[in-house]
Amino acid sequence: MKTINRLVLLLMVVMLCGVAAMAADDEKPMKYINAKDLRIINRGWTNTIRDYDRLPAFLKDSVRDVLWERSQCSAGIAVRFATNSTSVGVKYRLLWDTHMKHMADTGLKGTDLYIHEGDSVWRHVNTNRPYTDSLKWCKSTYVSNVEPRMQEYMVYFPLYDGVEELYIAVDSAATITCGNPELISDKKKIIAYGTSILQGGCASRTGMAATNILSRELNCEIVNIGISGEGKMDYCMARAMTDIADADLFLLDPIPNCPEMMCDTLTYDFVNIIRKARPDIPIVMVEGPIYPYARYDKTMGNYLPRKNAAFRRNYEKLMAENPNNLYYIDCVNLDGVEDDGTVDGIHLTDLGFKYYAAKLLPVLQPIMESVK
Repeated sequence: MKTINRLVLLLMVVMLCGVAAMAADDEKPMKYINAKDLRIINRGWTNTIRDYDRLPAFLKDSVRDVLWERSQCSAGIAVRFATNSTSVGVKYRLLWDTHMKHMADTGLKGTDLYIHEGDSVWRHVNTNRPYTDSLKWCKSTYVSNVEPRMQEYMVYFPLYDGVEELYIAVDSAATITCGNPELISDKKKIIAYGTSILQGGCASRTGMAATNILSRELNCEIVNIGISGEGKMDYCMARAMTDIADADLFLLDPIPNCPEMMCDTLTYDFVNIIRKARPDIPIVMVEGPIYPYARYDKTMGNYLPRKNAAFRRNYEKLMAENPNNLYYIDCVNLDGVEDDGTVDGIHLTDLGFKYYAAKLLPVLQPIMESVK
């Protein structure tokens, strides 16, 4: 009996030591660096109401309330930094702490950590699970026990929630800088306008939105102006985009939110607003996908191609007037619908976003490589 009691006591001591060690690890001294003091990328404007809104303050009274609200999602925005910390974490406060039935919280309101491994290769390290407290704060450690040498990192913000403030956590004695500006170069910038699909619905994590995939592939900033349900070719949006002085390419993908009449009547003027204001900047027009159910739903199977046909007619009219700096991407294999590319018949899975990015890349890459 005494032997058993000793064994039980020994086991309890071992367990308590393990808990103490875990607690000590959790309480490891960390410092929190405001993302604003590092390098924020993929923003089109700085004159915003909140730090991480995607549209400028001057548009608030010019757009529909729902468009403005959804523009406050931080889709595409990221922070770049370099550190020699052995641990890297994040702490941030959400705007809404929202939830959707068809999109994982890790993509909707989580954050992704990437590390640079040379030759323009970015590797996914980890994703935080966005558990929030009563004040909508999320706090998480992405990785520990990292070799203590300077390495380049990037954290992608939530796709379908807003961020009030965000901090990067590193060892208290670690060095942290804004990182190498040549990685995700701020000398090249794409302005991407579109719908919920472009915004990132429904990526399982934030780094898998198409604009973020393409940004890593092209080593350039991509400003995500995908507005869920509201990519309706509002002329004020076109005018606002032309104000982005360092734009090198405009990517236009509005068709999923536009009825056939809009595709027919708005496309020409929407594109021309941009074209006349920025005649030397390439414009890439992207058709809308043919959703997988449309092969069985005969009404949609006829309607979706008609929208694309109206879009193409306007492209051809624009090309006839001036063929310079205008490109067109059709919908063939756009989203991988034949290989489970959607989560709900419309919005993309990670696989769908890989297909989408792969379809756009051969057109975008030579254009961006020509940018000096």
